[in-house]
Amino acid sequence: MLWKGVIKIVREFYLINEKGQEFSLMDIDKYCLLTDPEGLGISYETEFQRINNSYIKNKKVLEQGVIGGTLNFISYENYKSFCDFVTRAESLKFKYKIPNNNNFYVYYRDVNFKSITKSEKKATLSEAVIFEALTLWYKENNVNYNMSDAENTIRWDFRWDSRFVDYEHRNTIVENKGHVDAPIFLEIEGYTENPSISIYRDDELLNKIDFHVILEEGEKLQYCTQDNNLYIYKIGKNGEKNNLNNTLDLNNENNFFKIPIGVSVVKLTADTDITKVKLTIYEQYIGV
Repeated sequence: MLWKGVIKIVREFYLINEKGQEFSLMDIDKYCLLTDPEGLGISYETEFQRINNSYIKNKKVLEQGVIGGTLNFISYENYKSFCDFVTRAESLKFKYKIPNNNNFYVYYRDVNFKSITKSEKKATLSEAVIFEALTLWYKENNVNYNMSDAENTIRWDFRWDSRFVDYEHRNTIVENKGHVDAPIFLEIEGYTENPSISIYRDDELLNKIDFHVILEEGEKLQYCTQDNNLYIYKIGKNGEKNNLNNTLDLNNENNFFKIPIGVSVVKLTADTDITKVKLTIYEQYIGV
């Protein structure tokens, strides 16, 4: 094929659906190959007011990102597989891997599939594709807390720039290196009573959320503060979801808070032991 042995792969692109299934945009044989990618940078809508021979900026709004390019397929079956994947997905994430020495930076962006062309001019299909961005670029950084009753020890599995600082109260220092405040996903498993999460900076309490709920063994609490996905659920043993918005303090305007830029402390507490927690911090970037 034209692309084999000619193109040196520098960046990698994938699509991920809500089930975590990936569709490669880098494999011309099994999937397809994305060439001439566009819309990976930054664009603002800006307005200025003219005063004599000078201009004052009075509006600056980040434009919605649009990711495009050319998808190349060696067969109609591969083209159809792509169409099946994007049309059946309830949600899509664009995965972008950028090489860094011997490693990769991995970023995600929630997208909406808009269009792909279809031509019959060549045996190999080379079609224009467009995805509309629904979020900024983000990293998924996980802090997992697990406590074994038998060993009576605490184990942290960090994939985040953080460090354990307080055995008794389950504190961790995190640094948000993104361009804006970072949303979070918090999952707490039972048994536990009335858990809470709070954010501190320089010993000053920035925000605290108390969850007035008892989680039995096998039950979970899930709390998400992504702008396009705000929720708090209690997940039963059989998987049913119960909305717990009414358990939050209605007088708190920041019930769905984010991690501020820079260094802060995340603190987890409860009336009883918290034995298993997953905290995902979506470090967001305007451009990568």
